[in-house]
Amino acid sequence: MTDATSTSSSLSIPNQPAKAQTPPRQYRRLPVSKDWPAWIIALVQVGIVAAIIAYWEIGAQTGLVDAFFWSQPSAIWETAKIFFASGTAYTDIAFTFRSTLMGFFLGTFAGSLLGLSFWWSKNYAAIAQPYIICFESLPKLALAPLIILVFGMGLASKVAIAMALTLVVSTLTTYSGVKAVDRDSERLFYSLGANRWQVFTKLVVPSCLPWVISVLRVNIGLALTGSIVGEFIASQYGLGRTILYAGQTYEIALVWVAVMVLSLLSIVMYIAVSWLEKTLRKGVMH
Repeated sequence: MTDATSTSSSLSIPNQPAKAQTPPRQYRRLPVSKDWPAWIIALVQVGIVAAIIAYWEIGAQTGLVDAFFWSQPSAIWETAKIFFASGTAYTDIAFTFRSTLMGFFLGTFAGSLLGLSFWWSKNYAAIAQPYIICFESLPKLALAPLIILVFGMGLASKVAIAMALTLVVSTLTTYSGVKAVDRDSERLFYSLGANRWQVFTKLVVPSCLPWVISVLRVNIGLALTGSIVGEFIASQYGLGRTILYAGQTYEIALVWVAVMVLSLLSIVMYIAVSWLEKTLRKGVMH
């Protein structure tokens, strides 16, 4: 028994060293930037503008900024008071605002109808599409002098130029929505006994509405560009005419006044269009 025990103990496997335990893997947390309150963001934005104005004014007075070519904030402020004291300021603003809105609504509406009409016939869409693409690639602003000659120097020519810029964009965007209409849903409508007009009004138009809404913000900027260009070429009223006149007479302060008023006008219209877009999106979702 003793020999067997000694033999088995001599044949036993020596104890192996215990494996070292690996520490648990530590995952790094992703850096998350904390959002600032709205009032802090607004304060920073105002501070940046105030710093630019202060540097501009000090630079113009010390000679770091050429006041002849760039003017200075104090001169712009005095010119603004004179500009708004005159009776033509509000007439110019109203003229530009009216032509922009009319061109925006007419171009968006007509372009959306044209894009929706392509659903009725693939042959009609195939024939018309190259002409629309060609008109889109053509610089519409090059046609502005011709439009001025045809429609005159009044409001109609400015609306026509703004409409030309917005119509093609609305047409192509709406046509993309038409091509994205679900074909299975279309077959389902027909299988349930719907006619083409019912499919168009109940399926195609609601499906394309998000595409039409998505182009509103782009069109308001294009319409404003068209109105200003028309006023540059020939006009009796408008902020574009004011900018052109001030540039020709080297009244740089008046140029800045008109540009700033134009910027405020574009911001107001952009906010209004954004509100319209949100309202229409809620209506489509409901």
